[in-house]
Amino acid sequence: MSLFRQADKAWLILADGTVFEGKSFGAKGSITGEVVFTTGVTGYQETLTDPSYFGQIVVQTFPLIGNYGVNMQDNESTRSYVSGYIVREWCEVPSNFRSEGDVGGFLKDQNIIGLYDIDTRRLTRIIRETGVMNGMITTEDPSGITAGLLTQIRDYAVKNAVRSVTDTSTHTYSDGDTAFRVALFDFGYKRNIRQELVRRGCEVTVVPAYTTAEEIKQLSPDGIMLSNGPGDPAENTEIISNIREIQKLGIPIFGICLGHQLMALANGAATEKLKYGHRGANQPVIDLDSGLTYVTSQNHGYAVIGDTISPEIGRVSHINANDKTCEGIRYTAVNAFTVQFHPEAHGGPLDTAYLFDEFIERMRKEAE
Repeated sequence: MSLFRQADKAWLILADGTVFEGKSFGAKGSITGEVVFTTGVTGYQETLTDPSYFGQIVVQTFPLIGNYGVNMQDNESTRSYVSGYIVREWCEVPSNFRSEGDVGGFLKDQNIIGLYDIDTRRLTRIIRETGVMNGMITTEDPSGITAGLLTQIRDYAVKNAVRSVTDTSTHTYSDGDTAFRVALFDFGYKRNIRQELVRRGCEVTVVPAYTTAEEIKQLSPDGIMLSNGPGDPAENTEIISNIREIQKLGIPIFGICLGHQLMALANGAATEKLKYGHRGANQPVIDLDSGLTYVTSQNHGYAVIGDTISPEIGRVSHINANDKTCEGIRYTAVNAFTVQFHPEAHGGPLDTAYLFDEFIERMRKEAE
């Protein structure tokens, strides 16, 4: 008897009319989203549970996914936020001592529609050449594709992303031995950001995305963390307005990914949508202060336009070694620094984890 299940067919329909036929795993049905690719060789479970992928159909460029299974400990949030998931080949029988299940079962439990056994290399080249494109994964036969369906796919847009992923409640975490109190804004934060702070002796209070300056003042934290999250940063006008007031409190601020972009927008800078974004665990970033190049984990489709940062407010501190886009800002007008990449994800063994140590040091100096 075969260990492998007989798979049903599934299809990806791109907004330009291109159709990929493959096989179905996970949930059944149809879903529309923004098709993006990520180059990570490992970390697929972290990808599936990263809220920054809200509204997106994620394509894994690495051909084999699922060989070490899934487990509850590696989740970056309480559930999956991807709209759909595409791989070349998925391992139905994972082998790892930490494994508690397989990717297909995870997708089904999370009601995520998956597609495999398609040419993901060809699909990735389409996205690289034409830019991020909307698409639909469906387990229904699409042989009668109509102009109306393609219009529906093209018209899709990721909206209200942060509002859709933030927790409206406040939660506090610590290991019982704390030196500093940090307010972590939940724009769609990854759990490991919180863990890095707790590991360094912080009591972390996770607050909703729309928390105001007055509410932060009442919490009286030693530091403020602006987290990662999904969507177009410029859409978050209320949050940007709040940050303008929050930074006046003088409390040290550290921003990551979306938090980096929102902080820049709050200080008069501009953002732009990248052709196909930076997604993966192997993005090279140059620290302009040290001249060192770090391997970083990233997941973003927008970037801060470095030239729009006023020299009176701050300066670009990091750039992407490939396309020279802004990867970090050190502010001089306010007590803050931000990065576009994910230092908590450790693209290398330790690499940019030093930024958390810098945040701790800023809180220590402010306390003195």
